[in-house]
Amino acid sequence: MKLTKYNLCLGLLVAAMAVSPALAHGPIGAQPAAIETVKLAADRTNILAMAGTYKVKFDFQEQTAWQPDYTPIAPKVSGGHEVVRVIEDTGRKIVLQHILIAEHDGKIFPIKHWRQDWVYEPESFLVYTGPNRWQLETVPEKMRKGRWSQTVWQTDDSPRYGGFGEWDVQGGIPRWRSGWTWRPLARRDAVRKPVYDRYYAINRHSPAPGGWIHWQDNMKMGMKDGKLVPFVQEMTLNTYTKFEGFDAKRADDYWTATSAYWAAVRAEWDAVIARGNGVTVIEEAQNGSVTGPKLMGLADDIEAGKVLTDEAVARAKIVIAEAATKPAP
Repeated sequence: MKLTKYNLCLGLLVAAMAVSPALAHGPIGAQPAAIETVKLAADRTNILAMAGTYKVKFDFQEQTAWQPDYTPIAPKVSGGHEVVRVIEDTGRKIVLQHILIAEHDGKIFPIKHWRQDWVYEPESFLVYTGPNRWQLETVPEKMRKGRWSQTVWQTDDSPRYGGFGEWDVQGGIPRWRSGWTWRPLARRDAVRKPVYDRYYAINRHSPAPGGWIHWQDNMKMGMKDGKLVPFVQEMTLNTYTKFEGFDAKRADDYWTATSAYWAAVRAEWDAVIARGNGVTVIEEAQNGSVTGPKLMGLADDIEAGKVLTDEAVARAKIVIAEAATKPAP
């Protein structure tokens, strides 16, 4: 086969995919304990600053086609109101829960959105390894120092993706940058049944005046002629701007009513993942995972007074167990 620049680039891409995210950068050198303490405090400040009430803008732009027969779709901009609350903080682990506030037919209602877990110097973290499968990836001890994993979970607390990286300051701006990270398709793409079926991406988070940003460099990948290839490059910028002009109390009321249930659901997912060193869950375009409608529905029933929390938890454990043992197609 003739070696062209395109073939060479694809070869380098395949080689890059084989590199563990934990090995994307070299070890962080030893520093005095006082400096490490100050750095950890600064990292925590940046993460905790994501909590609050926001007007959110989601800006998706497919820009560069990597296949000659692919045409990028038109840019899409959407938005909404979102509440982000700290639901766990142990010093070395911070958990942030996002809740959307939506309005329909004059009624305001909350929608449990994504969750992000930040862990300092983790021994392992959960990564997406292909359709319907997530695996725990060990972080070599020498690579842990000074770094954080970020694990993102679906609306029903089933897994979505994980990344690993360091908070640093560039050009005066604090920024966390992941290594290259596999991710399943978001609903906005999955419902269209595109030629690609996953993302290979770098995620960045930065505090900003009046809020924070989540920037994604998404390479949209899929199978072609029996090989996994890139189809198009997408730039995504999610902007969170502090805003008090909506009913954030509605989100807090929902969380007060359902937080014990969701804590049990998180614990059950964690237990299943620990036992299997990962988990297989069938993906579903509309809901992320097949468990979404039932687990989310049980929370709604708790808030509405239709079921007690203990009963809902028992049902949720059955839903998770069945989904985690069902063979993927």
